[in-house]
Amino acid sequence: MLRTARIYVAGGRTLLGAALINRLRAAGHDRLVGLPPDEPDLTDAAQVDDFFATVRPEYVFVAAGASGGIRANQARPAELMRDNLLIAAHVLHSAERHGVSKLLYLASSCAYPRSAPQPLREESLLSGPLEPSSEAYALAKLAGIKLAQAYRRQYGARFLSAVPADVFGPHDDFHPEHAHVIPALIRRLHEAKQRGDPEFTVWGTGTPRREFVFSHDLADACLFVMNRYDGAEPINLGGGMEMSIAEAARIVAEVVGYRGRLRFDPSKPDGTPRKVLDSSRLRALGWNRVSDFRAGLIETYKWFLHHRATKDFCDAPAAV
Repeated sequence: MLRTARIYVAGGRTLLGAALINRLRAAGHDRLVGLPPDEPDLTDAAQVDDFFATVRPEYVFVAAGASGGIRANQARPAELMRDNLLIAAHVLHSAERHGVSKLLYLASSCAYPRSAPQPLREESLLSGPLEPSSEAYALAKLAGIKLAQAYRRQYGARFLSAVPADVFGPHDDFHPEHAHVIPALIRRLHEAKQRGDPEFTVWGTGTPRREFVFSHDLADACLFVMNRYDGAEPINLGGGMEMSIAEAARIVAEVVGYRGRLRFDPSKPDGTPRKVLDSSRLRALGWNRVSDFRAGLIETYKWFLHHRATKDFCDAPAAV
């Protein structure tokens, strides 16, 4: 991408969207369009098409769409599926219609089958049943991948799709009902520390294993892929930081400064037993993460402490 190119990050208020905007600015891209609060309502087809017709972005990163942890997926499956389907349909259609040079659609590792071989390879998508607790959201993300491929096949559009690992970082959603595991742990452990609670309960057994990637690294990987990859098949964007939920909870507790006992509640759902991406295709292109998990947590916690009193803190859009 030339530094003079018009670039649109769809979902600029999301965790990944904010990280992408910061990364693009750091790389010298100063023609970013549709920045918050001027972004259209992506669930409104007319607004999206008018935006693309007027602004004419040349490159698009689709980091929009709400998501959440197990609790959010259980409580709001229709909303998560509906909004992500609408956003993918509207943005990809208008991007092709108005001549976008290249587009990167960001999916989710939830799109992989629950029992797919680990680590997860791109070829495993659609090879089996999904994790029931996040099925609706995962189906919407799978539809986005397939829609990008369909536009590529029918119209020759340079639409790519990528599957990120579980991302965390500044600008995350720390809402107690919506958040993914890392921001949920940060907020709840911080509040437990403030109350002086002697014990802290973590949902599930703590045994499921996840791969986490810091948002700054993921944003860098997205720019790398936009510049270096042009394949029709999805590409995994993993950071290689695998650990159990129990291990992650203990590190978060140390960073937050909570000194009480961690207790795990096996009556609550665990989700997928293991979810780790095989990112060998990305590494073969020459990309590697630079951030340490603990260092990323420290930066995320600092952001949380600075922003937790703001008016819209609890209602920030979740990560992709």
